Order: sequence, then structure tokens, then C-alpha cells
Amino acid sequence: FVGIQNYLSMLTDKNLGTAFRNTLLYGFGSTILQNILGLSAALFVNSRFKGHTAVRTFVYLPIMISSLVMGYIIYYFVQYDRGILNEILGWFGRAPVDWLADAGRARFIITIMNSWQYCGTSMVMYLAGLQSIPALYYEAADIDGAGKTDRFFRITLPLLTPNIFFNLVMQLINGFLAFSQCYIITQGKPMNSTLLYTVYMYQQSFEYYNTGYGAALAWVMLIIIGTMTAVLFATKKFWVYEGGF
Repeated sequence: FVGIQNYLSMLTDKNLGTAFRNTLLYGFGSTILQNILGLSAALFVNSRFKGHTAVRTFVYLPIMISSLVMGYIIYYFVQYDRGILNEILGWFGRAPVDWLADAGRARFIITIMNSWQYCGTSMVMYLAGLQSIPALYYEAADIDGAGKTDRFFRITLPLLTPNIFFNLVMQLINGFLAFSQCYIITQGKPMNSTLLYTVYMYQQSFEYYNTGYGAALAWVMLIIIGTMTAVLFATKKFWVYEGGF
């Protein structure tokens, strides 16, 4: 029995601080990108152009691939030896690039990969919201001479706030619990610059066999996610439209 020693050890654990900062950047960064990409895709396919069903399927398709498999796929693209990107560079006589050696570039790769894979979920949610908005709102706006920008910010965006709220809650939780992408592609390298909280928790529990400390890390993550979700629900009434049509 060690009491609260594992929790006290977190206060002086520099690697934990690095992992937590990386998780904040990754979690919020991927959430913002997923919402932007998902909303953009929903607005695009909602225009009902010829072939919109094929585009919608293409955007949603990556979700059907497990994050573990997707991690390996992206790794084969960016690996230094015989990676697809370096093979393409070789066709043009360019030297290969160690894509994962630079900390900023490695963070960007795993963030973009996660955002691209899961933006289809946001697209479906936003598409459902767009199709539930009565057309008479837009007809009235046209009569009043409102442009596309005014219609988006005064009609579409306010009525999509319930969908935005749902996406924020789900994607923030998924972002903070992300594991496979980081573990497969970088394993926290270089110099722990891409180390995520869940990967560090896994390392402590199953690689260093420090299971007590790993369990304490899991409890702290539970508290963080619970607090974050509670704050979102507490502030919901200030910005989420809950009125009827």
C-alpha cells in the first residue's frame, strides 16, 4: 500500500507534463479540424449535385477502417525507407525526407491523420442538421435580400449548434483518449515530442511494469475528461440553440 504516492509522483514527472501538453494540442487541434472539415463536407454534399452520394461515401469510408490499421497505412506513407512519399520524391530526383524526425511535422501528421479519418462522423451529424432546417427560413431570407454569408451565420450556424455541441463532446473525448495513431506511427518520438497521455500510460503499465502508476494516470484522465464534459454541459445553455422550429 503506497497511499497517494503515485499521485504525488505525477507532480515531478517531466515526461507526464510533456505528454499532457501534447495531448491538449492534439485533442483540441484534431477537434477543431474535424469540425471544420466535417461541416465543409456536409455543406458541399448537401447541395445535391450529381455524384454527391459518391462523395459522401468517400468522405465517410475512412471511419470503417480501424485506427490501428489506419496508423499502419499512414506509417507506410511517411516512413523513411521505402515510404510512399519518399518514393514519389525519388521519381523527381529529390532526396528522401525523414518525415517523423521533426517534432512539429510529426505532430502535424498524426493530427491531420486523425482529423481526416473521423471527419466523416462530423459530416453525417452536420448533414442531418442541415437537412432538418426548414426551407422556409432560407426562402424568407432570400425575400429580405440576405446573401449566402448572412444566411450561413444567421440561420445555418445557429440552428446547427446542437450538432456542434454533440461533436465537440464526442471528439474531445476521443481526442484525449487517442492511442493507436501515436503508438503505431511515432511511439512518442522524437524526444517525446509526440508522446500522448494514453501512450505514456500504456508504457508505464505494460512496458515498464509500473502498473500502480499507470492506474493512477488512468484515474486522473477520467477526472480530466469528466470535468471537461461537465464544463461543456454547464455552458451549453449560453450558446446552443434549443428552441423548436
